[in-house]
Amino acid sequence: MVLSTPAREPQQERSRTTRRRLLEASVACIGELGWSGTTVAVVAQRAGVSRGAAQHHFRTREDLVTAAVEYLGEVQLTQLRERADELPVGESRIEAVVDMLLNLYTGPMFRAALHLWVAASTDDALRAALVPLEARVGREAHRVALELLGVSEDQRGVREMVQATLDLARGLGLANLLSDDSRRRERIIHQWARVLDSTLPEPGSAEPGDATRKISGAAR
Repeated sequence: MVLSTPAREPQQERSRTTRRRLLEASVACIGELGWSGTTVAVVAQRAGVSRGAAQHHFRTREDLVTAAVEYLGEVQLTQLRERADELPVGESRIEAVVDMLLNLYTGPMFRAALHLWVAASTDDALRAALVPLEARVGREAHRVALELLGVSEDQRGVREMVQATLDLARGLGLANLLSDDSRRRERIIHQWARVLDSTLPEPGSAEPGDATRKISGAAR
């Protein structure tokens, strides 16, 4: 009797799996070791692949880290979209959205991104690679925030308030790096939700709404 052997994983799928493992390992290494300690060899070892296999996917450290930043952004936005399906409707929605956005820049992924921003401030090659990528990720985060809040940039003041929300999220992420800042962040989330509720216009309107405005849903 001849036993059948499992079909080999297609080459393309193996390649995608290796690439993903390298990106995940890169994020972990950057968060733990910083930019200076993250090399292709270190990342390859962390991912459990050969250095040659790593360099097949990413020729230089800059290539690897740039792809890792893009991966970071994609993961964060995917998580936002997945959680959006669980958001409540009605009055409580806006605070739930603010809670999501103000917790966006916490955890190991934000820590890794911060290491890269600091390194890029003095590394011209890294900065040249990161600036356009960060701009693209930032635009996408801004667009998702608009969708979740159910407002449009065509409405007066919306762009600035949404950007202020994302900037506040980054600041709270920094405050959380050295110690657990969750209790203070909860109070800020509650207060910022009240600010947005009284400042953002109704979806489809041209002027800012007043403090009695209620969120009945968000544009998807």
